[in-house]
Amino acid sequence: MSSARLLLIDDDARLTGMVGDYLRAAGFEVSTAGTLAAAREALAHSRFELLVLDLMLPDGDGLDFCRWLRGDARWRHQPVLMLSARGEPMDRILGLELGADDYLAKPFEPRELQARIKALLRRLEPKLDGDEVLRFGRLEIDLAARVARLDGKICDLTSHQFDLLVVLAQSPGRVLSRDQIMDALKGHPLEAFDRSIDVHISRIRAVIEDDPKNPRRVLTVRGAGYVFARKQDADADAA
Repeated sequence: MSSARLLLIDDDARLTGMVGDYLRAAGFEVSTAGTLAAAREALAHSRFELLVLDLMLPDGDGLDFCRWLRGDARWRHQPVLMLSARGEPMDRILGLELGADDYLAKPFEPRELQARIKALLRRLEPKLDGDEVLRFGRLEIDLAARVARLDGKICDLTSHQFDLLVVLAQSPGRVLSRDQIMDALKGHPLEAFDRSIDVHISRIRAVIEDDPKNPRRVLTVRGAGYVFARKQDADADAA
């Protein structure tokens, strides 16, 4: 967890310098952006486990930026921790309602920010119990037995399809390109055939989705790749 990549979005260079150095010393990889435009540029070229987003920026409001993130399929599941000098309860409520995963008022202690980051990353990780089972609501992926179960029933997946599902499920909320998926599947015959991944994804959806034409677990991000939805998103169909 300590090697997670973070993006600090704040125009206070002194604050981002101090906080960035503190978090790097704790083992995190930290990038900074002083404007929303710079943040969008960073997101277009890199993946981050967490955004630390200030509300007041020179070229816009962090609330609008969060609304934009949640409206774009590429970053809909991007974890966000909001920062703001506006500590009123309504500001916190609005930030959380717009999709922030946590909210911290300024001024704050760097140690508290680090603790909240670690707690948030732990909370967003898939749960792996003593039997090595990834659980996403109605879907269970048993790593030891190499089977996936939906509502307790074993899904009809080939060995390659199971491994592909595991690659996606171990990075929930993160968009993985075909190249990244193939790198993770080195040693499998499908690695030489880029488009065969699409075929395998379709077959995976056929057995783990309630409606394969309207998937809620394995999502396509046009022009980018695939993303495995986090538990709370995939479970919406069970509500």
